[in-house]
Amino acid sequence: MARSVIYVGLEIGTSKVCVVVGEVRSDGAIKILGVGQHPSAGVRKGEIVDFETVQQCLHDALVKAEDRSDVMVKNVFLAVTGAHIESLNNRGTIRIADDQAEITPENLEEVKEIARDVSLPGENAYIHSIIQHYYVDGQEKVLNPVGMLGQKLEADYHIIHGVKTRIQNAIRCVREVPLEVEDIVFSPIAAAQVVLNREAKQQGALLIDIGGGTTEYVLYIEGAVVASGCLGIGGDHITNDLSIVLKIPLTRAEKLKIERCSARIDDIAPDAYVDLEADTHFKGSKVEQIVVNEVVNARISEVFELIRERLETTGQLRKVGKGIFLTGGVSLTGGIAELAEEIFELPVQRNTSASMSGPAAIFENPQYATPVGLIRYAQLLDEQRPQGGPLSNLGKKFGRFFGRGR
Repeated sequence: MARSVIYVGLEIGTSKVCVVVGEVRSDGAIKILGVGQHPSAGVRKGEIVDFETVQQCLHDALVKAEDRSDVMVKNVFLAVTGAHIESLNNRGTIRIADDQAEITPENLEEVKEIARDVSLPGENAYIHSIIQHYYVDGQEKVLNPVGMLGQKLEADYHIIHGVKTRIQNAIRCVREVPLEVEDIVFSPIAAAQVVLNREAKQQGALLIDIGGGTTEYVLYIEGAVVASGCLGIGGDHITNDLSIVLKIPLTRAEKLKIERCSARIDDIAPDAYVDLEADTHFKGSKVEQIVVNEVVNARISEVFELIRERLETTGQLRKVGKGIFLTGGVSLTGGIAELAEEIFELPVQRNTSASMSGPAAIFENPQYATPVGLIRYAQLLDEQRPQGGPLSNLGKKFGRFFGRGR
C-alpha cells in the first residue's frame, strides 16, 4: 500500500455493540484509532429483533468511536452471526482448452463458480466462498495456478451461507443509521485474522468464540478453512441457568457470572460460599461455590461437546496440530481452558495476535477479537485487489472468494 487507509469494523453482538476505527499505514502496520461500545438491546442470539432499539445502541457506540478516533465514519465492515449460518466443502473441476497456452484468472473464476454450484436451501444466500486448495492435472495443493500449463484445473472451496433475509435485515438496520456496509463477514472468520497467525493456521487450529448469545467456531487445517459454524448458545445462557438454579434475579446472576464464576469443579472447598448482598429488589442469599461452578461447567461443557460432535463427523479434528484458541467474553471464565483440553483432548494455546498498536486493552482483549479482526480482514481484502479501486460492492459479495489461509 502506498498510503494510509482507515477502516471501521462493526459488531452488533448480543451483549454489546462495538465500533472499532483502525488505520492501516503505508508499511502495513495497523493502529487502532478509537473504539466505541454500548450495551446491546434488541439483539437475541446474535440477531436483531428490534430495529429502533439496536439503531439507538449503534448510534451511541458510533458517537463514542468518532469522538475517540477523530474520524467521521461513513462505511463499515459488518460482522454477521446466527445459528442459521452453515457451511460445506465442495470441489469444482474444469477442462482447459487444448489451444490455451496457460491457466488464466478467468479459469479460476470459472472453477469457483462450478464449486459454488451446490444445492442450498431456497431461503439461503452465500456469505463466503473461501479457497482451500487448487489442483492442476492431479498435482496437489498448488498455491497459484495462474500461468501454469495444464489440462484439468480443480479447486476445493469452503462455502458459508445463511438465511438471506436475516442477513439483509442486519444490513438494512445499519444503512438506516445511516452507514454504508462495505462488506459482511462471518464473525469467526474476522476473529481469526487477529487471533491466529499463519503458523497456527498451517499446523491446524480450532478457534472458538464464545459471546453473549452465540458461540462460533472455525477450523483451519494446512492453512485452509475446512469447517465453520455457529451455535445459538452463549454467556447469556449461563446467566439464565444461574438465575433458575439459585433462584436469583437475572441482574444478580449476571454480576455473579462476571465476578465469581469458574468452570472448575475440582478442589473446591466444601465450605466455600458466595454471599449475595441484598438490595432493593433482592433480599440477599448465600450460595455454595461448588453449585455455581457446576452450573457454569455444565453449560460450557455442552457447548464444547456440540462443537466436537460436529467436527468429528468431518474427520478433520485429528489433524489439529497447534491446538485450540478461545476468544470472546466467556473465554475469560476461570477453568475454561482446562475444560476445553479435557473435552477435545487438545492443548489450548495463547492467542497469537497480529502486530497492532493503539490502546493495548483493545486488541489484546478477547471480547474485541471480532471487531478488531474486521480491520485486518479489510486490509487483506484491499491487498487482494490493489487495482480494484474502491473496496467491495456489497452487491458482489456472494461472488467473491478469499485467498488461501484467510
